[in-house]
Amino acid sequence: MRSIWKGSIAFGLVNVPVKVYTATEDHDIRFHQVHGKDGGRIKYDRVCQVCGNSVQFADIDKAYTSPDGEQVVLTDEDFSKLPAAEKHEIPVLEFVPSDQIDPVLFDKSYYLEPDSATPKAYQLLAATLERIDKTALVHFTLRQKTRLAALRVRDGVLVLQTLLWPDEVRAVEFPSLEDAPAPRPQELKMAETLVESMSGDFDPSEYTDEYQIELQKLLDEAIASGTGKVEPAAETEPAEQADAEVVDLVAALQRSLEASGRRDAAPEKPAKKAAKKAAPRKAASKTAASKTAEPKTATRKGA
Repeated sequence: MRSIWKGSIAFGLVNVPVKVYTATEDHDIRFHQVHGKDGGRIKYDRVCQVCGNSVQFADIDKAYTSPDGEQVVLTDEDFSKLPAAEKHEIPVLEFVPSDQIDPVLFDKSYYLEPDSATPKAYQLLAATLERIDKTALVHFTLRQKTRLAALRVRDGVLVLQTLLWPDEVRAVEFPSLEDAPAPRPQELKMAETLVESMSGDFDPSEYTDEYQIELQKLLDEAIASGTGKVEPAAETEPAEQADAEVVDLVAALQRSLEASGRRDAAPEKPAKKAAKKAAPRKAASKTAASKTAEPKTATRKGA
């Protein structure tokens, strides 16, 4: 890995020199656009709409257009005048309980490596965060933009996770949920049973990106064929799809439990209904029995 940033964490009067590394990487297969007719690669040219000339990246500035159509052009010098944290400092603002940070706020993750011959201050901060089970809120300036970030520990290494600002998270307003009926107790009980049957410890290595695997297989087969194109697949009959809307939710949950191996988990209420239906049969049997016994009873009375 190559560091993308160097600086220090300001932990009170303690200075913790660090190097910053991107913690994640994208394994998606990359494509480029080509002309479908002859396979020629498509190129893009930055052309000025006023003079019609190609413009080099170094000569490009940023512009803002107001809702009224007014345009303002800003240069790198203009951006440098804006308030921002020290470019090479990560100041700790405060420590907060880790469970108070909503996961929806998390954005990008970065690893921090000690950038000192004696990383004692780094180890002290990491050990402290682990002991107190809290997350440090910090300011982090990257590419001329100051971000709010969470500083925590993962496997003994300090991890910086940039956070979205509160106004960047959309408000949840779904009218369809306002008048939605609450689930029935029986549905909740069966759903909880289904969750229990599907529960386990999280192990990321158990999950694979099947889409990327199949895509790579498709590309390898096309390369092996020597044509540079994917052979058309044989036609297959469309698979039967389940109904889009489940009418009987309890029945769907029961089928799910049976598919998961919990065939012994039968719903309670349907059993009671079955018992009620069975009751008339018993009554009918008693009636039939009484009718059969009628002549004997009549004979006794006559005696």
